[in-house]
Amino acid sequence: MGVAVGVHLRRVTEVDNRVDGDGTAQDGVVLTGAQVGQAGGVVGPADETSGAEDRRLLYGVSWGSTLILAYAQTHPERVTEAVISSVTTTRRSEIDWLYRGAGQIFPEAWHTFRASVPEATGPTGLVTAYAHRMESPDPAVRERATAAWCAWEDAVLSMEAAPGLPPYSSRPGPAQQALVRICAHYFSHGAWLRENQLIDEAHRLTGIPAALIHGRFDLGGPLITAWELDRAWPDAELTVIANAGHLGGPATKRAVLAALDGFAAA
Repeated sequence: MGVAVGVHLRRVTEVDNRVDGDGTAQDGVVLTGAQVGQAGGVVGPADETSGAEDRRLLYGVSWGSTLILAYAQTHPERVTEAVISSVTTTRRSEIDWLYRGAGQIFPEAWHTFRASVPEATGPTGLVTAYAHRMESPDPAVRERATAAWCAWEDAVLSMEAAPGLPPYSSRPGPAQQALVRICAHYFSHGAWLRENQLIDEAHRLTGIPAALIHGRFDLGGPLITAWELDRAWPDAELTVIANAGHLGGPATKRAVLAALDGFAAA
């Protein structure tokens, strides 16, 4: 996505799907048990001596929105504004929808996804089983789990993805494994957040203006999360893109760039 003219007037940090820290390295990824709320290393180095010049606008999509919210609620003094698209807060209810509930819409694909980890038990055991398989010392086990996970993610996006290569399964192998390991690791623990924590504590963001942008037909992360966050965040404004899903599209891009331009001009 291109950057709008004028955004250089703000220090902008894009928050993506990555983790830092000390832990077990595999497939180029380091996983830790650190709480998402301690997301300083994800957004940027924590400098206790930094002042107003270190404040920044945070921009992120999907899982990046969870990191933005956790960071901003912990360090509101370091955030000037936020632009968040495809809003997620990694509530266990959101995870349950994506990896179990959405199976009501794609039952054939979900059956294959579920059958790939026959050891999974209980309503929350599916993601945990994948997390365990992604830590297997056997590369073949990790590869099979990665392929099954990415096939399910592609199925959820299949009604909105443009013709061509599937968005997850077409990624390079190491990138696929890195993404699945991160997602399964954090999602199996609810990102170490209390259920509804990032919405319940949105009052901590008072004084930080934000643009929330979400597609009405987002099957991976239904609109309800963005709507509830908008109601809880005093200075947020939600834009619902009528014909977009989780991947967004031209209208989503225009809304993101308009928000960045608006904050740059403020």
